[in-house]
Amino acid sequence: MNNPTVLVLGANGRFGAAAVQAFAAAGWTVLAQARKAPAALPAGARHLVVDLAVDLADTAALARAAAGARAVVYAVNPPYTQWHTQALPLARLGMDCAAVLGARFMLPGNVYNFGDSMPALLDEDTPQRPSTDKGRLRCDLEAELAARAGERAESRAENRAAPLRSIVIRAGDFFGAGSGSWLDLVLAKSLAQGKLAYPGPLEVPHAWAYLPDLARAFVAAAARDDLPAATTLHFAGHTLTGAEMLAAVERAARSLGVAPAGGFRRAGMPWGLIRAGGLFVPMWRELARMAYLWDVPHALDGRRLARMLGPQATTDIDSALRQSLQLLGLAGADMRPQAAAA
Repeated sequence: MNNPTVLVLGANGRFGAAAVQAFAAAGWTVLAQARKAPAALPAGARHLVVDLAVDLADTAALARAAAGARAVVYAVNPPYTQWHTQALPLARLGMDCAAVLGARFMLPGNVYNFGDSMPALLDEDTPQRPSTDKGRLRCDLEAELAARAGERAESRAENRAAPLRSIVIRAGDFFGAGSGSWLDLVLAKSLAQGKLAYPGPLEVPHAWAYLPDLARAFVAAAARDDLPAATTLHFAGHTLTGAEMLAAVERAARSLGVAPAGGFRRAGMPWGLIRAGGLFVPMWRELARMAYLWDVPHALDGRRLARMLGPQATTDIDSALRQSLQLLGLAGADMRPQAAAA
């Protein structure tokens, strides 16, 4: 009866789905906001409806339906080619909802903020020098969170009745908890045919975040009422060179019975073609602008998160990739996890 309540905005996305699972497993009441009802929800979670699925733009209706929520997890992810028009307006709707509820706004951050000159180890005090439009958008978003945390209540619009409390947990490239990541779109796309691909130099370290682990860190943060009004923490996750990542994918695949007789073939990413095609294909253009992320070594320093939230369990990379490949069905249809009986 007294379980805390969390509102997950964008519950059908990869991170949203992982957050729903993690909060429900921790005993929270989960309100899963999405235009379409999620295919399956765990016990303790329900699709948030007001006649029809609650629209994020209807802040008042959304806040009424989520009355009592102590945290709002913002897992909305606009189309990659539409960030310049949608990213900030949608995030502001989520902020407004959290402010009306008096809840903490929780945002998964990324490393775009640091740009192509970022150092190899990123902590919460690393200067942010974005080199792309997407990086500047992320910096603007986080600056707005900090500004809204310090606003005086009497200076706020009526639907922003109090300063906004927020937390950003920054992580590397997502994988796990569904499709749409570099793992299934590139690395293991042709796994069944014995082929692996990697977008960058194999010797460069790259930061990764297994979404079930990241979602559990959000649960740990949401349970705390003593964090600063605007908090930013870094989630270490896994840092692997391209060679290490492909080797781990191979081990996971072999453990699932995928073992080509001649070994796995490896390929790179045709960035030259992608850059040229970007003149005509908007998605290719956006990917090319962010290609530096594969060339610049980077890792996230998670020591402050561990100090403030306590040590966080991290799934070993082999287990995380095995579970991810199983969920995606990339190791063969017979390898998909079976749904539990109702």
